[in-house]
Amino acid sequence: MAGETVITVVGNLVDDPELRFTPSGAAVAKFRVASVPRTFNKETNAWEDAKDGLFLTCSVWRQAAEHVAESLQRGMRVIVQGRLKQRSYEDREGVKRTVYELDVDEVGPSLKSATAKVTKVSSSGSGGQGQARGQAQGQGQQGAPADDPWASGAPASASAGGGWGSGAQGGGGAYAGDEPPF
Repeated sequence: MAGETVITVVGNLVDDPELRFTPSGAAVAKFRVASVPRTFNKETNAWEDAKDGLFLTCSVWRQAAEHVAESLQRGMRVIVQGRLKQRSYEDREGVKRTVYELDVDEVGPSLKSATAKVTKVSSSGSGGQGQARGQAQGQGQQGAPADDPWASGAPASASAGGGWGSGAQGGGGAYAGDEPPF
């Protein structure tokens, strides 16, 4: 929508995501991200955290909320993109407060100093049934996992006459979903 402030924040989860459900059954996960800038101190020859950081409350909805609650935990470094919202309220003492929150559109682990194994879940929300998993065949690479589509230079199904998506027809392709892998 026009006029919304979309931002990307990189930081660490302050606590585990908290998954709740609305009365209508929609899932919502709330979590806080701490983004603390680091600077290099030439005198000490070391990196130092800034004294003040950004602590931002984030909320993500529906299927993504369930994925966040299942996949992320306190201390993980994440990349979060969403729409920045401002909300004002009065606290118990009658003092007017303003908070900034992030309505999350995209979230994922930072791979700068970690690894992740991604499992695509079908869009029907079946929770694991019909997951898009390809079966790479004939890679001939020593030590490479049999289901690793990136172990060779070309998609595993290229030798079978198929390309991306041919696995859905039983061609053994590296991608077996109904949408492209990108």
